[in-house]
Amino acid sequence: MSGGKELFDLSGKTALITGSSQGIGHALAKGLGEAGAALILNGRDTGKLAKAADSLRAGGADVTEMPFDATDHDAVRSAVDEYEASHGDIDILVNNAGMQFRTPLEDFPVDMFDTLLTTNVASVFHVGQAVARHMIARGSGKIINIASVQTKLARPGIAPYTATKGAVGNLTKGMATDWAKYGLQINAIAPGYFDTPLNAALVADPEFTAWLEKRTPAGRWGDVDELVGACIFLSSGASSFVNGHTLYVDGGITASL
Repeated sequence: MSGGKELFDLSGKTALITGSSQGIGHALAKGLGEAGAALILNGRDTGKLAKAADSLRAGGADVTEMPFDATDHDAVRSAVDEYEASHGDIDILVNNAGMQFRTPLEDFPVDMFDTLLTTNVASVFHVGQAVARHMIARGSGKIINIASVQTKLARPGIAPYTATKGAVGNLTKGMATDWAKYGLQINAIAPGYFDTPLNAALVADPEFTAWLEKRTPAGRWGDVDELVGACIFLSSGASSFVNGHTLYVDGGITASL
């Protein structure tokens, strides 16, 4: 195996990143592109997707837009199969599509509970399976699922979200258990509290920010660019014997009481 920078070089690889029109997904796409990967951006809003793609192309990235609903099994399968047949291999998958809804558990709407399960868990299965079928046939591939500190911890008002991210962590283990024998590496990144559109309400709340800064050993919100290194590592040859692992990038919040 090569050493040094070559271990992290993604030149010649193609990465599909779901939910990559903004936030963490967009930052990870940008980072993977800078490491040499060609990019496939995914989202449901074609306008936002086109804008995101143009911004990355302006920086020199090779970008393809793939607008599909990650919760629609047939649409996912069709889009992935069509790309593989007409363009080539998808070497890296980042399952980033997700959502949040905050309200006390006793008042949590049942329809939103179902929507969270579908968006945060079922999408990982749908896209993961569609891409893995091709990776298995080739005998190689990298899948990175985006988990959360809520994979390990709970906080008031987000019990269903916590349940979904716990499921992502265990689905990652299951994928690795089933697919490692075919040459795939399947791992997860669990971000702590990052300044993203998903957390906009919390970022704007001075009381929450003060609590977070005190609770997190690093003493601050994370910047989405700080997730890029973990994603490149798990996408590259450097992680060839890492499987079923959840890598917490959280400023130490899961390490400290």
